[in-house]
This record gives sequence, structure tokens and C-alpha cells, in this order.
Amino acid sequence: MEPEQEPRPTAANAIETVFRLESPRVIAGVARIVRDVGIAEELAQDALVAALERWPREGVPDNPGAWLMATARHRAVDLIRRRETYARKLAEIGRDLETAAPFEEPADPEDIDDDLLRLVFTTCHPVLSTEARTALTLRLLGGLTTAEIARAYLVPEATVAQRIVRAKRTLATRNVAFEVPYGPDREARLGSVLDVIYLIFNEGYAATTGDDLLRPGLCEDALRLARVLSSLMPKEPEVHALTALLEFQASRTAARTGPDGTPVLLRDQNRRRWNRLLITRGVRALDRAEATSSGAPGPYVLQAAIAASHARAYTYEETDWRAIATLYALLAARSPSPVVELNRAVAVSMADGPAEALRLVDALAAEPALRDYHLLPSVRGDLLARLGRTAEARAEFERAASLARNERERQLLLRRAAAQDM
Repeated sequence: MEPEQEPRPTAANAIETVFRLESPRVIAGVARIVRDVGIAEELAQDALVAALERWPREGVPDNPGAWLMATARHRAVDLIRRRETYARKLAEIGRDLETAAPFEEPADPEDIDDDLLRLVFTTCHPVLSTEARTALTLRLLGGLTTAEIARAYLVPEATVAQRIVRAKRTLATRNVAFEVPYGPDREARLGSVLDVIYLIFNEGYAATTGDDLLRPGLCEDALRLARVLSSLMPKEPEVHALTALLEFQASRTAARTGPDGTPVLLRDQNRRRWNRLLITRGVRALDRAEATSSGAPGPYVLQAAIAASHARAYTYEETDWRAIATLYALLAARSPSPVVELNRAVAVSMADGPAEALRLVDALAAEPALRDYHLLPSVRGDLLARLGRTAEARAEFERAASLARNERERQLLLRRAAAQDM
């Protein structure tokens, strides 16, 4: 009997795959014309419908992305023509659109990149809530469906759909410009963009809630967005640094859980399972960040340097903890945060011993931001265990487990609590 062959993808599946890859550029190109990301997405969807109708009969064009772009742009021009303000709008966008060839690529490929950059800054605009920025970015730039975003974040699909609709409405009603900011506004806005991408990655790297520690799809989406942003903004050190940071962290994915999904602590990970290709990519991105940087390093440069220190150590014992503690001190001075101080305490515990680190952790106990943060009692429990204060350590691990919202982390903390009685 011949082996069963996998079914061939249907034409519709192939077209939808092409659209997922090309939709961010199409939406960005159309948004420059209509100045409304919601309308731009609808016109891009119209182009997809046209492709589903025509490509199965006529064949896939040589450049499907250019076909989708041209179709969507022509529909945008038709939409403007139907508006009462057509004459004024047409003058703004240029009369050359009237005579553009049906499937002509943009004359300058950098025009496409500029549009993508505008879309990135628009979806991550500070006028939107963090949840709205994340959902809209994944939808328009990540190419994810509403259902996929909902599954990734373990929230109802209707909730995600509502966030996206409200985000588009807010951008329209607040007249948010479809542009890349310059001057003093750019650094603040770029920080928002990078924070959204990092937030997406972290939710995949250490899921806040649910039964699984990892959601690899979100990590992949965030890393892809970071790489795209690096190509669009080659002179921004923080962009390269974020990309480096994500490359380094993603390199550990295979070693971070056991066969049954149980979390594996950093000191117990099999480093032979770390992805050396991603580490190499991370080193190159960090080199680019340092080469383009001037003055004091930014927060993502410092975080990437910390991740690089871990990646360069072939064993846990070989880690340069003193250098990591110094980098965390610089990061705390650059971007003060109790979470950064907690991480610095962990590095100090490895460089100078648990007693000194416990003093630092106890000083953080009154921080309101850490009141319900499960890693504070988790770290304190680890330090107490290393000092031989097992009863106190067990109580800290139990408290950490009560605060953890992720089931895998909760079970790990309960096992560490039980281990204190052995």
C-alpha cells in the first residue's frame, strides 16, 4: 500500500497565506492614502476577496503582493472619488494615482518601508491603551486574526474584537496623524513601539495566565516584528537592541520546559539545547546597536547586554554574575523599576552571596508595584533556602504559589515549597 500523502493546500489557503504575509504592507500603503487604518484594513480585505475570486481562474500573478497593493490602492482612490471632498483629497495624494498602471509596483521600494513605519507608530500610539495597542499591532502588523489573538491571550474573542474596533475609532476621532514622529516626540513614541513588541514577546515567553508556560506563537510574532522594525530603522540602537534581546531569549525556548511542559529553572537548563543560530543573530544585532549608539546606553541595550552574558556562558557556574549585577545597576539608574532591582538582587546573590541579596530584596517588600508580584516571594524563598532557613523559605514559596496566575509556575513553586521539608 502506498503511503498516504498529505492533502495539497487549496487555492484559497494559498491565497490567504500570501495575504497574511503581504497584508501589513498593503494596509500601510492604503492608510497613507485614506489616512484611516480602519478603512485601510477594510480595503485590504476587499483586495483579498478580489484575489479569491480571480486568482483561481486566472492564476496567481508573478508578484501577488504588488497585485494586492494595486487593487487596494485603486479601491482607495474610488472611495475618495465618491466623497464630496474628492477634488481636495485627490490634489493631496497626487494625480499620478489616477493614471497608475493596474498592477504596477511602487517606483521606490523605500516608499513601502516608510508606510510600514508609519503604520507601526500609528498602531502603537500612546493615545491607545496598552491592551488596545497590542491587539491592533498583532492584527494589522502581525497578520493575526481576532480569534488567534484571543486564543493567545486567553480572553474571549469578543473582547479582542471590541478592543480593536475601539482602537480604530479612537485613532480616527482623535485625528491621529499617519506619520513617523521626528524631533523630541520620536524617542517617546519609539519607546511605546518597542514596549508593545516586548510585551507581546513576554506574554509568549512566560504566559501570565493559563495552563502552559510558553505560547511560542506570540514569541515568533514579536521577533518577526522586531526584525522588520530593525530593517526599517537601521540607525536606531534601541531597535537593534530589542531585536538582540528577543533573539537571545528565544534561543532558550527549547530548554525552558520539560517534556510534560514543566518549567525548568535557568540553572538546570541543558544549554546544549539553546539555539546557537539565534544567539549568533543576537550577537550581531547587539553589535549593530552598539555601533549606532552614542552616549549612555539605552534600556534595551543594557537588557540585551545582560542576555548576552547569559548566552555566552556555557554553564550556569561560568556566568559572569558580577558583570550582570553591574549592568542591572546601570539599568536601574537609567530606568528605575522595582522589578529591575529585584533582578539585580538575584545577580548580587550569585556574585556576593544570598545574605547581601536578601537585604536588597527585603528593602523592596514595601514597593506597591510588587505587592502581588509572585516573583518577589519566590526570589526571597530561594535566598532563604540557600541560607538554610527552610521553614521561612517554604512559607515564601507557598505565598508565591498563591499569587501565581500561571498553573505551571504555581505547581513548580508548590514543589519547591515541599522540597524544604526534605
